[in-house]
Amino acid sequence: MAFNIKKDLGNNRTRKPDLTTLVYGKVPPQANELEQAVLGAIMLEKDKLAEVLEIIMSADCFYVDAHQKIYGAIRRLFDKGMPVDLITVTEELRKSNDLEIVGGAFYLSRLTEHVISSAHVEAHARIVMEKFIQRELIRISGNVIADAYEDSTDVFDLLDKAESNLYEITDKHLRKNFKSLKEVLVRTVQDIEDAKNRKEDVTGVPTGFKSLDRITSGWQKNALIIVAARPAVGKTAFCLNLAMNAAMNSSKPFPVAFFSLEMGAGELVKRMLSATTEVSMDAVTKGRMQEHEFIQMTQRMTKLASAPIFLDDQAALNIFELRAKARRLKQRHDIQLIIIDYLQLMQADINKGGNREQEISKISRDLKSLAKELEIPIIALSQLNRSVESRKESKMPQLSDLRESGAIEQDADMVMFLYRPEYYGINNDEMGNPIEGETHINIAKNRSGQTDVVKVQFIKEFQRFIDLDTDDFNRGGTNGGGMQPGPHPGDNPQAAFRNRDVSNFGDSKMYLPGNFQTMPSKASQYDFSDEDDLTPPFKRPGSAPSSEDTPF
Repeated sequence: MAFNIKKDLGNNRTRKPDLTTLVYGKVPPQANELEQAVLGAIMLEKDKLAEVLEIIMSADCFYVDAHQKIYGAIRRLFDKGMPVDLITVTEELRKSNDLEIVGGAFYLSRLTEHVISSAHVEAHARIVMEKFIQRELIRISGNVIADAYEDSTDVFDLLDKAESNLYEITDKHLRKNFKSLKEVLVRTVQDIEDAKNRKEDVTGVPTGFKSLDRITSGWQKNALIIVAARPAVGKTAFCLNLAMNAAMNSSKPFPVAFFSLEMGAGELVKRMLSATTEVSMDAVTKGRMQEHEFIQMTQRMTKLASAPIFLDDQAALNIFELRAKARRLKQRHDIQLIIIDYLQLMQADINKGGNREQEISKISRDLKSLAKELEIPIIALSQLNRSVESRKESKMPQLSDLRESGAIEQDADMVMFLYRPEYYGINNDEMGNPIEGETHINIAKNRSGQTDVVKVQFIKEFQRFIDLDTDDFNRGGTNGGGMQPGPHPGDNPQAAFRNRDVSNFGDSKMYLPGNFQTMPSKASQYDFSDEDDLTPPFKRPGSAPSSEDTPF
């Protein structure tokens, strides 16, 4: 009878594919004798266990069910700090009522008796691991085949799922080799020399705020940074400003990936347009802008159109999907910063028995692991507990206010809180001066430096944060920060961007969820070569702006 894969797999998506059917009746890849040799060697020589544990990290890697139970007992003994030998393993299996299932003490004894030499146990363990990976590839491929036959399947979601599942094998079962001290030392000295020769103080990705860069020296590699605040304080606007400051840095643009689980990509772009072009958010959203505002927006959007910012607005993103997308963006576009809005909306993909606190703990650990793997900083937004509202004393957020998990504080290299006094009805300082928009950035944890409070100004109308540095009027940040207005916009809203370099840097890049490609923004279809030439589509029928309406 012919093998009908569509009939066997497509009609029942919930059924686990039969591995033997998938390979046309062949027995799945396995190495039964080597599994026996590995288990026997472990029980004979205690020094061999450490070698095997570095290679085989899960009992599921064994094909024979009895061998899985035996290795599971060995792992439990090791975790409890107990010796591993024939007697202790036998007793551990007896406690778990698995001794008779695996074949009794007689079978365990046979495993040790048939070990001729344990000298090659590491090589044997690697073969066992390779066979497991082969079986996993068959399983994942079978699921992909089954889903691919379904007409309702989104092919891009399927690709993303397949990539996530493949990466999960690497993440859970394969470890990187050790690095020698010499290798790390050479690289570290090179980094120190580069920092010594650098004229500016920023050694990482610039924040765009001079006062913040003084404390952080920019966002550093391998760091997990948490930005937390109560709703409506301006977390998303702040992190969009961070993304633009990095990607539009005049001395060196830093590619940024922005994962938004709350807002759509269109809403994010509107906020960025308002911040960059200095046209009010209300006017951009409703499209009800003055003629000079429309001209101003079209003339000043060039740099935003060329910024290497990649947007992904997939809702309910899980950690494996994010990891797969981040790795792809790193390979293709060498992203230097990831921003996630926000952490509590992510899914952890752990067993359903776990509570939400355990999920958040896993997400924070995985984000820290991803930052180390890609060697880039990751900024994750986070919500705060409502307890901050009920405090009678200062409303300035504290580490204990982080929502749902103390693990966030533990895993993060830096924790920053945004606090706006006017959010709590405080509209004047001690001297009676108005403090509308004043925002305090409380660096409550900084693993690599000092903690402090930095003040910036939030211009809500434009969804833009500016530096309140008193040294000079370069409020766009240090090091050629991306959005660098001259005078304060409150002094002259039209003057802030007059002196900016608006040369065209090329196509913008927006990463569209599900499409698995980077696509140029529609803005790049228009000719910005002459910003004073208002040719279609920017020239409105019958419009003839006067010179006083033109901001440049």
